[in-house]
Amino acid sequence: MTVRAKFQVSTINGSQVQMNAVRDDGIPENERFAKATPAGQIFLTIDNPPALDYFKERQGKFCYVDFDDAE
Repeated sequence: MTVRAKFQVSTINGSQVQMNAVRDDGIPENERFAKATPAGQIFLTIDNPPALDYFKERQGKFCYVDFDDAE
């Protein structure tokens, strides 16, 4: 089973990226995600310039995060 969440890239400070679970902002898809995951934060410290650039280009935008078994 895979669980999908939707987060917004909120803050980038140096190599640290903060993402927050979407909130009910009137967008139907976001309403559904906010109901299932009303709160959540992800903090990443990234030491890979291309990966950090990926998030810098998406600051303020939404990303899907998939949780799946690593085995």
